[in-house]
Amino acid sequence: MNAPTTVKSFFSLVKFSHTIFAMPFAIIGFFVAVQKFNFNYDVYLFLKVIACMVLARNAAMAYNRYIDASIDAINPRTAVREIPAGVVSPRSALAFVIINCVLFIGVTFSINMLCFALSPVALGVILGYSWSKRFTALCHVILGLGLSLAPIGAFIAVSGQFMLLPILFSVVVLLWVSGFDIIYALQDQEFDVSNNLHSIPARMGKDEALNLAKLLHVFSCLIVLWAGSYGHFHLLYWIGACIFIALVMYQHSLVKADDLSKVNIAFFTTNGIASMVFGTLVVLDLFMY
Repeated sequence: MNAPTTVKSFFSLVKFSHTIFAMPFAIIGFFVAVQKFNFNYDVYLFLKVIACMVLARNAAMAYNRYIDASIDAINPRTAVREIPAGVVSPRSALAFVIINCVLFIGVTFSINMLCFALSPVALGVILGYSWSKRFTALCHVILGLGLSLAPIGAFIAVSGQFMLLPILFSVVVLLWVSGFDIIYALQDQEFDVSNNLHSIPARMGKDEALNLAKLLHVFSCLIVLWAGSYGHFHLLYWIGACIFIALVMYQHSLVKADDLSKVNIAFFTTNGIASMVFGTLVVLDLFMY
């Protein structure tokens, strides 16, 4: 396998495009610290935050693929993934995970001591998700928790402290991601049940799982409104909030318990656009008012 193919395979393995979900919220956390709380802007620090996001995402996704390789191999939907398909070896995937974890810890050390001290906790959450479906239906919440570290982590990188506003954005991500991961897991309900794997759809059934996902999304949208009011944001924020809320709730019109044909549109396209548009308008709001 030549080098370009290898690089391409690793990008496919970690689904690098999925950073679109949490990255805009990390950028929000960074610039909330700079613009709302007047901490110093440092372009090199910004690049370090982006690097942490990429490294953490790489480690989490590659580890998930490594741990789940035997499960993926017997699931018709996932048998084409890189490890069961033989495109990336398990040993190479594990080495990739270790390299990204080491680099992640190294970058946090160069940011500040609080980020460095919390880096093993962050890695524990995002790597621990890969095991969670083996013992709890709350695996979706653990995934949401992992991605929710983005805004508060970026804020801590700038400020070295916790504050309520970035925590509110983290809760938005927690509930939003948990909800759309439940929707995505509908595809594997029968497989999970037959293989003793845990998920909300496997535990509750498709109809109730969809209802729970919708409830999580309602609370996520309410906290978007709370964050906007608490943070005294302006017009662009509220436009972004309306678009985010509309898109998050729109996905529920795409997916039905008896029709999962549009799950990928709901999961990737709708949520990706929601995150990018909201993140862009929030940052613009921070700089323009």
